[in-house]
Amino acid sequence: MSETSGQRPVGVIGAGSFGTAIANLLAYNADVLLYSRNIELVDTINSTREHLGIHLSASVQATNDLQQLARECNLLFPIVPSTNFRKMMHNLGPHLRPYHMLIHGTKGFDIRGISDSNPGGGKLKRENVSTMSEVIRQESVVVRVGCLSGPNLASEIMEGQPTATLIASPFDEVIHAGKMVLDSKHFHVFGSHEILGAELAGALKNVIALGSGILKGKGLGKNLQAMLITRGLTEMVHFGKAMGASGSAFFGTAGIGDLVATATSKRSRNFTFGFRLGQGESMEDISDSMPELAEGVRTLQITRQLADYYNLRVPITEMLHRVVFEGFDIDRALEYLMTYPYDVDVDFL
Repeated sequence: MSETSGQRPVGVIGAGSFGTAIANLLAYNADVLLYSRNIELVDTINSTREHLGIHLSASVQATNDLQQLARECNLLFPIVPSTNFRKMMHNLGPHLRPYHMLIHGTKGFDIRGISDSNPGGGKLKRENVSTMSEVIRQESVVVRVGCLSGPNLASEIMEGQPTATLIASPFDEVIHAGKMVLDSKHFHVFGSHEILGAELAGALKNVIALGSGILKGKGLGKNLQAMLITRGLTEMVHFGKAMGASGSAFFGTAGIGDLVATATSKRSRNFTFGFRLGQGESMEDISDSMPELAEGVRTLQITRQLADYYNLRVPITEMLHRVVFEGFDIDRALEYLMTYPYDVDVDFL
């Protein structure tokens, strides 16, 4: 039992790699209820104390009961794929009360009004697209929400490697509560009130990580990768400003920090997806063989539509969309980007 066992447990919704990593981190400071829809997985976790190849703390208890989770936990960390997030919140919402605080760890977008199976097939507008904090407020009475962002490669966290993260929220008490349960010798927590910027940075960097992986898969070097990451950050800032976030939100832990980690590591699902694409594998084969969704693929469909809506000049997003979804030749795409007439190096300050 943890040293804070007299306090309420903390809830984690989603037993994927990141949710499991966060549950183990929380266990340094609190008892944890880890929710999964899969009752067999819940039983396995509780009986073996093992999941995804790692040992789970004795302070982590698995459950498949959302009502129990809401009843016993005031602080919840929903960490499920963006495609499932609204349905999860729709099911959880009736059990939540205004005193609950939710800090999500999902990096992607929710869409409404257009088929989620083909988010790039219609004309998306801003009102069709929600961040996860917006979904939480739409599907529940909860007001005090936050976002867990930053360079958080789940595999490194599960190995116990030290890292830092950002909790962004307009509410100081949400940031404080998140720091109290997550701060440890392995994990340092920064705070920010820029929740929209943190959410957008967390989603948009996955697209750039796809492109970085493609370059690596093609056997290209660090010079070109550095250019892609730098110009990719520029596009992220343009998207962010168009959607109402400040440019400064992209220059901290959740922006540059997360972008560098995700766009340079083979432990990143998005980088790995791009790497395999660059080596000649088909998108279908890669998707079928990866155990967890590469969020950047879906985000790319959405951001390509948003670029049209906002009339943004985002050549990397455009070329990646052509490569991933239209079978455009990667070498031709690279040639286009190398010769694209960028007017100035830094055009967003």
